[in-house]
Amino acid sequence: MTDLETRIAQGRGDEPADKVLRGGQIFCLVTGDSIPGDVAICGDRIVGIGADYEGREVVDVSGFTLVPGFIDTHLHIESSLITPYEFDRCVAPRGVTTAICDPHEIANVVGLDGIRYFQQASTHTLMDIRVQLSSCVPSTDMETAGAQIEAADLEEVMGHPSGIGLAEFMNYPGVIHRDPRAMAKLRLFEGGHVDGHCPMLSGRDLNAYIAAGIRTEHEATTAEEAREKLQKGMRVLIREGSVSKDLEALAELLTEGSSAYICLCTDDRNPLDIAEHGHLDYMIRRLIEKGVSPLAAYRAASLSAAEAFGLKDRGLIAPGLRADIVALDSLEDCRAARVFCAGQEVTEAAFAARDGIEVVGRNSVKAPRVAAGDFHATGNRSTTDVIGIIEGKIITDHLSEEIAIEDGDKRPDASRDLARIAVIERHGKNGNIATGFVRGFGMRAGAIASTVCHDHHNIACVGMDYADMALAANRLSEIEGGFVVARDGAILAELPLPVAGLMSLAPFEEVHRHLVELRDAAKSLGVTLEEPFLQLAFLALPVIPALKITDRGMVDVMKFEIIPG
Repeated sequence: MTDLETRIAQGRGDEPADKVLRGGQIFCLVTGDSIPGDVAICGDRIVGIGADYEGREVVDVSGFTLVPGFIDTHLHIESSLITPYEFDRCVAPRGVTTAICDPHEIANVVGLDGIRYFQQASTHTLMDIRVQLSSCVPSTDMETAGAQIEAADLEEVMGHPSGIGLAEFMNYPGVIHRDPRAMAKLRLFEGGHVDGHCPMLSGRDLNAYIAAGIRTEHEATTAEEAREKLQKGMRVLIREGSVSKDLEALAELLTEGSSAYICLCTDDRNPLDIAEHGHLDYMIRRLIEKGVSPLAAYRAASLSAAEAFGLKDRGLIAPGLRADIVALDSLEDCRAARVFCAGQEVTEAAFAARDGIEVVGRNSVKAPRVAAGDFHATGNRSTTDVIGIIEGKIITDHLSEEIAIEDGDKRPDASRDLARIAVIERHGKNGNIATGFVRGFGMRAGAIASTVCHDHHNIACVGMDYADMALAANRLSEIEGGFVVARDGAILAELPLPVAGLMSLAPFEEVHRHLVELRDAAKSLGVTLEEPFLQLAFLALPVIPALKITDRGMVDVMKFEIIPG
């Protein structure tokens, strides 16, 4: 940060500003007015608006509307399948200047080393990556993760400049029933920021959850659910990820009146969706298309987000605040022409000048080698629990089907859209293999497998052919994790993710290309889902209703228990 007197002098015009943006119009997120005049920048701070300034560097932004940089209020960078450096290069040019991340994906694989990796990376990126401390590693006791983080462990990584508070508290039963381990973590952050995660919670249980000091929540999937949370003082984060798509359902709640308590987030969005649709820029465009006023949409994307997370140094184009600025052709189209992060323009040269750090989590896939016979579904009754996919949601239906037992096995049935699903423990802890059934992939042959398997990140595999499932799962060990599609004894497509089995070391453009190939390969199996890999990953998350599967078996999330085999 520059010297106080220098900032004041440049703001008053007593000396030239370090940088001046000239010719644009500022969109004021307080009054909704359009403000003509220069934007004067001193170091990383805005020091003047609405006047004429001299500058050591003058940037012509004539014809552009200037808005504050966008703030993604909740995401897991690992789920973008690229490192923090590539994520920076991927989304900062789209106007995202702050990303509030929870590194619990990598933390579930390698523990505190994963959190420290993100903290260190945050000091080198152009965008400001704020690293929340992961609250639920693992998310429950019904899964096998690579690490376990308790309150005492979190104390070791507190105090980093990138920190805000405690990341999403997914174990909502642990909160409302006062589990001692949950209470220890909440006490550690009492009076600070704690993110929420309580899908479908309402009434007194929701009251109890909020009473714990939890103030933000991104799991609302209906307007009714979001409205109750808003009425009880929670700030609702509208989410539009690659699988969880809640914008259409919640857009009606975003008005100029409610915008102070509504923010935007992506949670999990991969380079395929980012390339084809966009990131927060896409959300803003879509909200305005649906009739939300530009003032409400841009407030939710920046000012309200900054206020919700205590980031008092950003969210407006105003003197004294960070020079996070996006130049747009139009508010409605929301396509960034130029982006400035803390006063530095986002360019390929600026990305190339960043210092790099060593990655962590290599050689993390330690799964047992599996054979076709390992995927048999044993049982002595034909009545069978089936996970029902709801496309565009991570909540699922808890279905029941009659599936005949043949030679000690209940087999997949393409005619009924009943595929085998399996989770294989891959951290070298116990070698667990659990199997079940899922409906909704539309798969007619082959198999797909992934080490992106929330949040424990074991191997998740779905298929119609056991031999192909074994081939796909074993291939993941060979490539250090990733995505694989197999059919008729051959690998059709794959994406290696060698960083903890979650992130590629390749540029995001290459990851995008592989994802296109994987999507096409999955369609050749009959898969009808737009995003089958992340949809598969969320089928293993036992904190999202209603039926899920982990390496320990099928989980009835509503009862928060493993269903007896």
